[in-house]
Amino acid sequence: MKAIKSKIQSLLQSADIHIDGSRPWDIRVLDERLYNKLLVHGSLGLGEAYMDGWWEADALDGFFHRVLSSGLDRNYAITPRGVMGYLSAVIANLQNQTRVYSNIHHHYDIGNDLYKAMLDKRMVYTCAYWDDARSLDEAQEAKLELVCRKLGLRQGQRILDIGCGWGSFAKYAAENYGVSVVGITISKEQVELARNLCGSLPVEIRLQDYRDVDEKFDHIVSLGMIEHVGYKNYKTYMEMVSRCLEDNGIFLLQTIGSNISVRTTDPWISKYIFPNSMLPSIKQIAQAIEGRFVMEDWHNFGTHYDKTLMVWFLNFDSHWDVLKNDYSDGFYRMWKYYLLSCAGAFRSRNIQLWQIVLSKHGVTDGFDILRHGSRSQNTYIEDRKTRQNKNIHQILQ
Repeated sequence: MKAIKSKIQSLLQSADIHIDGSRPWDIRVLDERLYNKLLVHGSLGLGEAYMDGWWEADALDGFFHRVLSSGLDRNYAITPRGVMGYLSAVIANLQNQTRVYSNIHHHYDIGNDLYKAMLDKRMVYTCAYWDDARSLDEAQEAKLELVCRKLGLRQGQRILDIGCGWGSFAKYAAENYGVSVVGITISKEQVELARNLCGSLPVEIRLQDYRDVDEKFDHIVSLGMIEHVGYKNYKTYMEMVSRCLEDNGIFLLQTIGSNISVRTTDPWISKYIFPNSMLPSIKQIAQAIEGRFVMEDWHNFGTHYDKTLMVWFLNFDSHWDVLKNDYSDGFYRMWKYYLLSCAGAFRSRNIQLWQIVLSKHGVTDGFDILRHGSRSQNTYIEDRKTRQNKNIHQILQ
């Protein structure tokens, strides 16, 4: 045990993390069994030990920022469970139509009350855009507006939203751009609430798998859904988009991205948060779109996800006195670990957030987009009606 403890202590020090140190990112070991669990189970053991109260840190986000920035996570990347997870992903399609419903149910159907407390007023469960925003509500509206401008929405168009969540994009686009939207999700909880939130707008919310869609749309958008598709299904996913997109349409894909090509996700995330999820790499996306799309724009604003996750945690934490009536103390530690470890991962640039704009044959005059907020939040909210009937070249000045 002493040798294991000494080795882990040395590794942590290489990441500027001290055991029982006084800084926010230092850890306090409350149960000596932590060391052996780390050795045997790697990152899964680290997360489970935190859930069991075996260790603590005042700033989990800071702890993970240092672990991942130093590459310390790679020292315990290979464990028996990790090997079995990798082999399962290679042998089986873990995101096929039989498994995918249970994967999504595990995370998105745990209670709309949790997400209402944690998210912004529109219930957007993807990265916000903070360039000119002063609050989460503003930052999420800025992201939705950015997506609409990149798509070049025009009144009367028909849009497909793959993985529509609680209908935030569909509602925003229908209200502000006069489009009709079909949103698909396989979460029953999301379907029910999204239909209520979208009311009498020209929005149709379906409980439907993306593989079952076979109709034409002017534009297609997918915000934070391809992380559940799996590497074996990327080409199927892109074939469906190509089949359903009009020839002059735009497809906007927003996804968390991995710096390297992987076939599985972190074992703790897979077991407790997003079963059988995985983050695509640039190479994997490129292979899936080759021969099907022209890549018009690739926008990385992963640093914005760090702030988004930190605000989500503050919202979750501030509402815990009410939420704890329906969720256990163990759930609190699990959810805190999830949100703050992910914030640290984005802060370390270990993972990214991409918005990718694709066309089937190339935008004739080239694609251009204002990204960095020279237009203030208030400015583009005030002139929505003016923009509704402009085409993409008039919008992108």
